[in-house]
Amino acid sequence: MAVSLKWLSLFLLLLLTLFVGVMAGVGREEILESRVGETEQLQSSNNSSMVDRSEKAEEATNEHAVDNPDEIASMVEMSIRNSTERRNLGYLSCGTGNPIDDCWRCDPHWRLHRKRLADCGIGFGRNAIGGRDGRYYVVTDPSDHDPVDPRPGTLRHAVIQERPLWIVFKRNMMIQLKQELIMNSFKTIDGRGANVHIANGACITIQFVTNVIIHGLHIHNCKPTGNAMIRSSPTHYGWRTMADGDAISIFGSSHVWIDHNSLSNCADGLVDAVMGSTAITISNNHLTHHNEVMLLGHSDSYLRDKQMQVTIAYNHFGKGLIQRMPRCRHGYFHVVNNDYTHWEMYAIGGSANPTINSQGNRYLAPVNPFAKEVTKRVDVYTSEWKGWNWRSEGDLLLNGAYFTPSGAGASASYSKASSLGAKSSSMVASITSGAGALSCRRGSQC
Repeated sequence: MAVSLKWLSLFLLLLLTLFVGVMAGVGREEILESRVGETEQLQSSNNSSMVDRSEKAEEATNEHAVDNPDEIASMVEMSIRNSTERRNLGYLSCGTGNPIDDCWRCDPHWRLHRKRLADCGIGFGRNAIGGRDGRYYVVTDPSDHDPVDPRPGTLRHAVIQERPLWIVFKRNMMIQLKQELIMNSFKTIDGRGANVHIANGACITIQFVTNVIIHGLHIHNCKPTGNAMIRSSPTHYGWRTMADGDAISIFGSSHVWIDHNSLSNCADGLVDAVMGSTAITISNNHLTHHNEVMLLGHSDSYLRDKQMQVTIAYNHFGKGLIQRMPRCRHGYFHVVNNDYTHWEMYAIGGSANPTINSQGNRYLAPVNPFAKEVTKRVDVYTSEWKGWNWRSEGDLLLNGAYFTPSGAGASASYSKASSLGAKSSSMVASITSGAGALSCRRGSQC
């Protein structure tokens, strides 16, 4: 009988242990979310009216620059489950063959590991780390009342700070900027988890800075603005002349990554990179309803752009586009695994002897029999452009589309216009299926 009681006691102890373990597993996610919610609630309650540019400005910055509100309990989570490196996830069922997405999108706990995105870059802009090494800044206020003295909690207040910041959004927002949003170096704007529109006003300027990531935004209906004072850092503001109305303007900057944005219908370009900008990747964007889509290179006479290197990968050039996807000057351009489903005049154009390396794209020509050519050399005689290095390798040309190559195929030139391995054009539909701003929800894969 004593033996039976001993075994019964051991059995009951084992059942109790299993029950505690199960309940801990069930409650873990609730604990994590509860702590995140408490942190966000505490942060949002810290309102400030400080507006000067000395110690008070520093305190105002710190109100919104906090340790990741979504990672409060991440160390606990990491101690109870093995974390697979995102770069090794391509074989999983969520893998699409898109190396950027397969690096991070398979993780249902992406909110706890937002900064891993910075390790997923490809192409010439792959070393853009944005605000990876800084704190998180939560945008809580969609207003833009004063471009010289922005309120803490606004997007403008976040992007002008000197320190690295990873900028996220408290909730869905429509941000109508009074004047262009002038970014400082080492910033990430991360719209995942919220529906964030920058629209119906000025848009984003990346000028004379480095290490910027723009991810997950809807940017549209941008308008020319300017002839106004605008702050560009906590210690400097100055007079700005008229801006063109680009969605994203990159001017004299390097290590820039523009990824997973939805861009449309702006006054000038959707993405322009000029005046010596280089080390740029433009990837996974969905571009629609626009005329002059993308300009890369300032002018035929601006020779500093000869060193420009830009990767254009995994984008969907969609409805209502007319030309410049992109229009290039001087530099080296790798156009790889994009889906071109719409153009009215041409897809890729250029002048001033750019090197264009087109690999693994899908080009679907329009119905118009006079607009079947993918390429356009702008305002130049054939005797001149036939020496330019433009090539098509592994592209899928549909509905009568044709690419006019040129040049002798100099290996040194194409090596400077090669930034990643191209996938087969047969994979383009899968690779670009998630182009544009993603709808990411807490606790599930994006």
